[in-house]
Amino acid sequence: MRKTMRNLSVTMLRSIAVAGLTAALAASTGLATTATAAAPAATPPGLSCETGKHAIDDYTGYALCRNNGGATQTFWVHLVCGWSPDVDGEHVTLNPGQSGQSTAHCAGLGTGIGEITVQP
Repeated sequence: MRKTMRNLSVTMLRSIAVAGLTAALAASTGLATTATAAAPAATPPGLSCETGKHAIDDYTGYALCRNNGGATQTFWVHLVCGWSPDVDGEHVTLNPGQSGQSTAHCAGLGTGIGEITVQP
């Protein structure tokens, strides 16, 4: 009985150690998720923007923006492309009251667009 209890204690300690190590590795490699990690990036001040994927191409994204401010603004779309490198669209400069669009395309070997943001 004493040997059985000792084996049970060793097994429990090993299980706890493995669980702790797994949690530590998940946190250090980014596998753990938090509410703040999923928060979308804010649109630059003075711009009102709509972002999205092309209607028939999940690898092409866009940002369509209007300059509602009183000064000239430059923006571009940034795509997070999964397995492929992230890409930026062309820089678009808008005078007050103007609208314009920036587009970008993720490489076809990746997993497509994971996130679209507007950069100032």
